[in-house]
Amino acid sequence: MAPTRSALCLFVSTVAISFLALLGGATPGGLGSSPAIAGRASFVRSLPTVGRCGVAREVSTYAREGGVTRRGVGAGVLAALGMAGASRSAWAADVAPICDSACDTSLGDVPLQTTRTGLQYRDIKVGSGDPPPKAFDVVVHYTLKIQTQDGMKEFFNSREGVGRPLDVRIGTGMVIPGLDEGLSTMRSGGVRRLYIPGNLSFPKGVKAKPGSPSVPPNSAIVADVQLIYIPGIDDDLVVNGGEDAADEE
Repeated sequence: MAPTRSALCLFVSTVAISFLALLGGATPGGLGSSPAIAGRASFVRSLPTVGRCGVAREVSTYAREGGVTRRGVGAGVLAALGMAGASRSAWAADVAPICDSACDTSLGDVPLQTTRTGLQYRDIKVGSGDPPPKAFDVVVHYTLKIQTQDGMKEFFNSREGVGRPLDVRIGTGMVIPGLDEGLSTMRSGGVRRLYIPGNLSFPKGVKAKPGSPSVPPNSAIVADVQLIYIPGIDDDLVVNGGEDAADEE
């Protein structure tokens, strides 16, 4: 059986990411350890299969034009990943708030769920597919807020700066326990408000920064979370139910 377009896209994009390691010795200091390159590689891994096809085509084009050499292919990889990163930033900057004022007003009608740890949440949108298994990466946007004397104030927003969604590995302590637990039962495309108690929050607190309040140690906080995509699980859905199905027709 000939490989499908989906499988080829996944293979070529994986090769593209692997070339980043080769680039480590291409310049003084090593490009392979660059946070910018690592971030772009992470972005390619987070793309659905269809998105990876575009990156694969760019890698192929630049490799041919630059000559099939270590430097030529490396230049193609960097150019393709740069284009992908720019597209992702533009998309992210255009996205509406996770829960706007209308959403906030209607939350009272959404059932409040309480887990054994004391975490509470309301599902604004349930999403589809399976929750992420432990140690799987999820691609998310989230905001964190705390109640102050002047009302609820935001102290973190993943859309600030470059605005790229974040990669979080479930069940590995990469984020605070309340956020980790809340993400672990979400589904792709889901949106949830988490009410995180102090024992599942920041044990050392968070320092204030311009325009944002400080967070005392073990303070209760509120998080609005959007689970955009689950690499691996969502890839399988695309391959098995999307392009591959069309290939068989």
